[in-house]
Amino acid sequence: MLLKDKVLLVTGASKGIGAAIAVGAARQGAKVGINYGGDSAAAEKVVAEIKGFGGDAFAQKGDVSDPAVAQAFIAAGVEAYGKVDVFVNNAGICPFHSLLDMPVDVVDRTIKVNLNGAYYMVQAAAQQMVKQGHGGSIIAVSSISALVGGEYQTHYTPTKAGVLSLMQSTAIALGKHGIRANAVLPGTILTDINKDDLADVEKRTYMEKRVPLGRLGAPEDLAGPVIFLASDELAGYVTGASLLVDGGMFVNLQ
Repeated sequence: MLLKDKVLLVTGASKGIGAAIAVGAARQGAKVGINYGGDSAAAEKVVAEIKGFGGDAFAQKGDVSDPAVAQAFIAAGVEAYGKVDVFVNNAGICPFHSLLDMPVDVVDRTIKVNLNGAYYMVQAAAQQMVKQGHGGSIIAVSSISALVGGEYQTHYTPTKAGVLSLMQSTAIALGKHGIRANAVLPGTILTDINKDDLADVEKRTYMEKRVPLGRLGAPEDLAGPVIFLASDELAGYVTGASLLVDGGMFVNLQ
């Protein structure tokens, strides 16, 4: 019960990595609030799963690119549980597209959700944690794409690099308040974001062969690292760090 009596809020948590983090944190004793963008049935399924094993959770719909949604989500967590101890910024999109004919609206939407949304949410969480006066932990889901490029991700990889940079600067800005800020950098994780891209058997096989552990990641593979960074007991002196969760893909140059 590494997160017993903690309140953890996570964005983009109706499915995939966010849902896995929410469920994993609840199993470690956290009370959980999840933000989601559109699929109410999926969000309520996550809440039901958490309540099914005796946990406590709520779901709130909202577009993270809207600054008002960030304030409302943090306020909902405080209303439900009285405080916010851990905030996980996970929400993100990656509509794969080639560079030369990239539509303006695709670029703008990706930046607004992935980077602007992260900023607003992190800022709102930080404001609440500073107000509370007992520290906290902020974790952002960046990506291996913060470190390497992708032919059909020229709009996406800069946002993930930005999220990593945001955590580094946030760690500096909030250290004096006892608030830690860190990033996890997933490799290729099987989620709705890439399911169409990896439906190509040849490409999926190629990606699997690049991973020293021999498989692509599952959303649940991110829950443990996030719980580690959220835990004051385990990671109380960890801030400004970036943790690759990629099965070894990044270091495999051969």
